[in-house]
Amino acid sequence: MTEAPLAPIAGPLLAWYDRHARTLPWRVGPGPRARGVRPDPYRVWLSEIMLQQTTVAAVKPYFETFVGRWPDVVALARAPREEVMKAWAGLGYYARARNLHACAEAVVRQHGGRFPGSATALKTLPGIGEYTAAAIAAIAYDEPVAAVDGNVERVIARLFAIGAPLPAGRRIVREHQARLTPAVRAGDYVQAMMDLGATLCTPKRPACPLCPLSGACAAHAEARPESYPVKATPSARPTRHGSAFVAVRDDGAVLLRRRPDRGLLGGMAEVPGGKWTSRASRLAAAAEAPLEAGWRRVRPGVVHVFTHFRLELTIWTARIEGRPAAPPGCWWAPARTLAGEALPSVMKKAIEAALPGATRRSVRRAA
Repeated sequence: MTEAPLAPIAGPLLAWYDRHARTLPWRVGPGPRARGVRPDPYRVWLSEIMLQQTTVAAVKPYFETFVGRWPDVVALARAPREEVMKAWAGLGYYARARNLHACAEAVVRQHGGRFPGSATALKTLPGIGEYTAAAIAAIAYDEPVAAVDGNVERVIARLFAIGAPLPAGRRIVREHQARLTPAVRAGDYVQAMMDLGATLCTPKRPACPLCPLSGACAAHAEARPESYPVKATPSARPTRHGSAFVAVRDDGAVLLRRRPDRGLLGGMAEVPGGKWTSRASRLAAAAEAPLEAGWRRVRPGVVHVFTHFRLELTIWTARIEGRPAAPPGCWWAPARTLAGEALPSVMKKAIEAALPGATRRSVRRAA
């Protein structure tokens, strides 16, 4: 691991940021910020939660929808959680949506609708961990705390040629970021680091000749920036198996139910199905089906990859005549409103595999 000089880092980086900062709907740029315009902590918090494990391009329309419907934390806290979950559908990592609503309620209940102004206090709120607390505190309040997202991690790992593989090397990255973060313009510095990683210090083919820090970068000096950060060999992703039952009434309504609040995809809508297990079920469709019907297997099934496992779903479908009542815990979602249900991507795939025509297109519009 090579030491890089500290003093030259913040100055050239901030000068570059002043010229090249990305325009983002949640950001107060360096020019307005220098004139005294302060970021809205609500917008900073909302964007940071949405950006976890998600790209800026994917987040932008969701962010605009959220602030259009709920322009401040009080409005979001008062919104029914189900409506928040529906608006979130498609962003993935659905525990974030549950925590988002819980955090809004906590800010209103415990802090009078104002976000705390320090990373330490922010970490006491639901869904706000070490990185998110540091990012909000730095960007919204200029607290000089070390905020390290994936882009910053890559920049620091290359700047110091950190040889320790991730995730163990993240402690070293945070230590360097803490030393580099300036006492003034901490928010601009953090966002400059993020922009540098997103636009120049990219995972592949980084634009080193354009980088304001190339002269201090150990990885650039080694002429192998793509070698950093070093990643540990990933473990094999296990496969789980399950079934999904797409019941469709003759008016196009689809049978749905709500997943338990706790656990994967908690609180989201789904088509009924069996448990996801490490072994493929050998049970007949009737044994796991939510109601008696002429179930037909759809081939091929659906494959969906989560962070920690691969899911293979067997899809069954049946046409239901008349207007029977939904089984306990379920409801019939009309075709015209199906796109607005809080369906995670894996459930959209299951419905698409079973349904033709207008209903399938409706689901795609919600993706």
